[in-house]
Amino acid sequence: MASIVSMVAAPGFCYSKSTMVGASTVTARPRRLVVVRAEGQGINPDIRKAEEKVVDAVVVTELSKPLTAYCRCWRSKTFPLCDGSHVKHNKATGDNVGPLLLKKQ
Repeated sequence: MASIVSMVAAPGFCYSKSTMVGASTVTARPRRLVVVRAEGQGINPDIRKAEEKVVDAVVVTELSKPLTAYCRCWRSKTFPLCDGSHVKHNKATGDNVGPLLLKKQ
């Protein structure tokens, strides 16, 4: 019996090789690239705007590193990890977005 090998990239997006299942053929859907941009505007319209930078920290017991920063500005070249790109974004837009910090307990 033939099997279907597929990979799901995001909800609603999947691609697989065509294969025969019984008497029917399953055909692959093309891969789609989704780019998220918020050029020239802030990402944080109203959350804790009185703070210079919004950074939240979560304590987790099962982490391999003592501290991991996750991007929330969508501009990191190492997304989903933070690379500090929010600093340039905040200066350009007046926004106050910062990373999500996961700390090992």
